[in-house]
Amino acid sequence: MNKTEWFEDEDFWVTYAPLMFDENAWAEVPSDVDNILRLTGIAPGARVLDLCCGVGRYSLELALRGFDVTGVDITKPYLDAAKESATALNAKANFIQADVREFSRPEHFDLCLNLFTSFGYFETKAMDLHFLSLCAQNLVPGGRLFLETIGKEVAVRDFVEFEEFERSGWNVRTEYRVVGPWEGLENRWILRAGSEYKDYSFVLRLYAATEMIEALKTAGFSDVSIFGGYDGRPYDNRAQSLVALARK
Repeated sequence: MNKTEWFEDEDFWVTYAPLMFDENAWAEVPSDVDNILRLTGIAPGARVLDLCCGVGRYSLELALRGFDVTGVDITKPYLDAAKESATALNAKANFIQADVREFSRPEHFDLCLNLFTSFGYFETKAMDLHFLSLCAQNLVPGGRLFLETIGKEVAVRDFVEFEEFERSGWNVRTEYRVVGPWEGLENRWILRAGSEYKDYSFVLRLYAATEMIEALKTAGFSDVSIFGGYDGRPYDNRAQSLVALARK
């Protein structure tokens, strides 16, 4: 991977961490994990791979519940925070700094997680498919992938041109623009605090449910189910997000 992508910029993640990982984001983790375990059927002791684990919210919760967890992320400050939390909580989780497009441990894990809309930011669809194929390769036969992102249908339904709010001492303005015929959604985040100013833009590639199913099957998965949230609700007009559950 020679080209530097926007998500490899540590300054972006350090700046935006307080906005993304506030108290509400941490508070929702236990119930999300309850639902993940219910839908996947895995039990304590299983080996879990948490790709794009960030500050380790889900990795830590799973480790505390007796799972053998490996969290992978490219952002060192996030991994440092995850390791500190693991020490404070006495949670036995392994955190690795790596590009998830390259991390490979064939047929080792029982469950692979990719949560919090971490999928869809690579430059090409081919790279998305490569990532999904690696997920399949890293799973044991019968292993499962649990992936959560913003589905195209939800993005269309909830589209707004901009939002403004205050959080963590910043005045925040988010602006959105449709890319192509709903191929993606450009996000621009503008932060102001006194004389300090931050302005970042990135594009999320959007997948409809049928497109996600096709991509997962091409990558080597079968028995693909699509849900409208962690709680397993239908992927219909009341869906909160797109959750894909697939078996290798």
